[in-house]
Amino acid sequence: MKKIKYYYNTNTLRYEKLETPMRVKLLRVFGFLAAALVTAGLISYAAFQFIGSPKERILQQQNKNLKDNYYDLLDELKSVQQQMKELEKRDNDVYRAIFEANPIPDSARAKEMEIKLEIAKVEKLRDHQLVSSINNTLNNLVSRINAQKNSYDEVDDLVKNKEKLLARTPAIQPVSNKDLNRIASGYGYRIDPVYKTTKFHAGLDFSAPQGTPIYATADGTVSTAGNSGNGYGNHVIINHGYGYETLYGHMVRVKARNGQAVKRGEVIGWVGSTGKSTGPHCHYEVHKNGQKIDPIYFFYNDLTPEQFDLILKKAAASNQSLD
Repeated sequence: MKKIKYYYNTNTLRYEKLETPMRVKLLRVFGFLAAALVTAGLISYAAFQFIGSPKERILQQQNKNLKDNYYDLLDELKSVQQQMKELEKRDNDVYRAIFEANPIPDSARAKEMEIKLEIAKVEKLRDHQLVSSINNTLNNLVSRINAQKNSYDEVDDLVKNKEKLLARTPAIQPVSNKDLNRIASGYGYRIDPVYKTTKFHAGLDFSAPQGTPIYATADGTVSTAGNSGNGYGNHVIINHGYGYETLYGHMVRVKARNGQAVKRGEVIGWVGSTGKSTGPHCHYEVHKNGQKIDPIYFFYNDLTPEQFDLILKKAAASNQSLD
């Protein structure tokens, strides 16, 4: 129940009921409405500023999903780019090297995208900028793929025109080595078995029982067959053309003859220990334009990548040579 208030009227000398003027009532109503509007505005501002409208929350979630998808796509692109980088390296270091073609310089290929910078920028990108960034990345990758395709087309032409070069490039091991345990000494500085000093060993030593067949590692013509007193004992030298030459030393018996044309895989002699040798083995060298190079890189026809890694480790071991 509303409390009734009275005041003492000095004119009438009586207590009279206190009544609020209409003007004051209106001011109070308008003041209350104004305060309510201001409060409602502040609450709405706080709600939109810190809580967000349902539409804003949906947009924020969509934006988060878009960025997550962008990161996933960026990871996939990074993986593809790494594969492209390995293909480019293999193209330059293996395929084009085999055919003596000039490697493609990096400037001729599309520039590699800076993944880390892209990730750092993505936080500041808007939706249309994200799309543009992805498109630029894809265009970059497509450019590199096209450059690599053109390179492979060129290598394919070289294959068609240089089948003879492939047949005359050393590509197998000179003795059967299925268990990969026959490499006794590798290319490089090794301990000489006779003088016990460190000397440069210009080939690979394949240990095997005496009489094990020795095979020509590529097509060519025999330029030397026999013992010329140079420490190799009974040995064979094959001229393959294109600057390639291979030497097979310390045979117990030579089968090939001077001037004979031989094919890859053809038996040219048998393992022995003639000349400067401390045990039955085949000393094998590869020469390119007169320079003795590491034969380990010329076994790509009969080794898987895993087998090549294993044989590479065996050949790199520091030990004593057999000749």
